[in-house]
Amino acid sequence: MMKKIFTLVFLSSILLSCNTAKSKKSDNVSKLDGTWELNYITGPRITFDGLFPNKKPTIVFNTKENQVSGNNSCNNYTGKLVVDGNKIDFTQPMAVTKMMCLDGGQGETTYMKTLQKITSYDITDDGKTLNFISGDIAMMRFTKK
Repeated sequence: MMKKIFTLVFLSSILLSCNTAKSKKSDNVSKLDGTWELNYITGPRITFDGLFPNKKPTIVFNTKENQVSGNNSCNNYTGKLVVDGNKIDFTQPMAVTKMMCLDGGQGETTYMKTLQKITSYDITDDGKTLNFISGDIAMMRFTKK
């Protein structure tokens, strides 16, 4: 009888822990939802304002539809959202409009190339700052709009 009770308690705790882990994972991913505006990008020797003189890039997440979209300071882009926990992948092809950019497209090119290097993300506890990370280096920072 004790074996049956122990087995029942053990299996119940495993099922509960699986549900808790799944719930935390989906809650963390759902924090991505909404519009974010870029306020930092690493790498270029040009200042942030020099790269994006007219418009800051944005990224919009729709986790229910597994879609990512936004504006790279000149052109709009959209694609499939590939996310697993805090891992994120922007290497899948994206549709991008082809408008002529006044700044020569350097900011646009820098943004799109950096986005493809991103391997994970982190959202601050207050939910207002999104960091995109490549390996262990913070490459981009966004603010919730």
